Amino acid sequence: METKVLPVNEQSLGLAKEIIESGGAVAFPTETVYGLGADAFNTAAVENIFKIKGRPNDNPLIVHVHKDYDISSLVSDIPKYAVKLAEAYLPGPLTMVYKSFGKVSPAVSCGLDTLAIRIPAHSDAQKFLKYLDKPIAAPSANISKHVSPVTAEHVYFDLNGNVPLILDGGKSEGGIESTVLDCTGEIPVILRSGLITREMIAEIAGDCGEYVLKEGEKVKSPGMKYKHYSPRCKTKFFSSDELDKAIAEYKKNNIAGVCTYILCDDETAKIAAVDNVLNLGKNGEEIASNLYLKLRDGEKKAQLIIAVAPKEQDGVMKGVMNRLTKACKDV
Repeated sequence: METKVLPVNEQSLGLAKEIIESGGAVAFPTETVYGLGADAFNTAAVENIFKIKGRPNDNPLIVHVHKDYDISSLVSDIPKYAVKLAEAYLPGPLTMVYKSFGKVSPAVSCGLDTLAIRIPAHSDAQKFLKYLDKPIAAPSANISKHVSPVTAEHVYFDLNGNVPLILDGGKSEGGIESTVLDCTGEIPVILRSGLITREMIAEIAGDCGEYVLKEGEKVKSPGMKYKHYSPRCKTKFFSSDELDKAIAEYKKNNIAGVCTYILCDDETAKIAAVDNVLNLGKNGEEIASNLYLKLRDGEKKAQLIIAVAPKEQDGVMKGVMNRLTKACKDV
């Protein structure tokens, strides 16, 4: 299969529609990461996404719709706090989980009676979704467990020959996946942290919980269960107060001839003062935006990436730490 990489325009959108309507998959940009989309009503098309990615079939997908799509046709019991959150943060990097009417393929939610819906803010994602005017089931457009893609080139590296079309919308500036919020209870509960923080949600909704997956329980959201976001090289993880140990490990490996890089924030990079650094940036938004980019860059250069956790771990950094630990630490 030839994989075309095209800018988003009338011609490429027409091709995307042909592919989707024939049961195929198309990679498309969002403000968080690139998605691999298929018709959410078509079970064979949805199952094909799992096959392309090598994704476990108990890991539910998110449905993407354009900003004018009537989600009440897909889900029921939309609480008042969800309406307020949508007004405040959508389109944007927030996925909300509701009780499903069961109109989309059961393969989307892996048999759950809920449906996760997202309205991305990326202008090209909106063009793509508006052109199709139907719910598109889409996980990240990468091989399962590999680092999520934030450029069309990343998608091509992973999926060349397995998808017919990648819509190129430039770099995904958000950099980490959306916050996933369970909206089926009296208060919203975060299933996966992201760029919309618990504090931001509580400010609008009045309260916000955080879910912890219990042993043996079926996952309610992507990113909760399996090792994710991992570069194709060895990794080691150190906490922010273990910088001396991280530097010692770096020096030991480089002396032994192992090409080693330290992945860290700007403040830590200055203190570490080593030659091979993957600098994530100065603040939470920069670090989130750069995380997958630097992990992808690092796997091309390094035999070993030593990740040092930033000191700041609240707000947006909670989502960053979720990805960083799953990428570089045995969890």
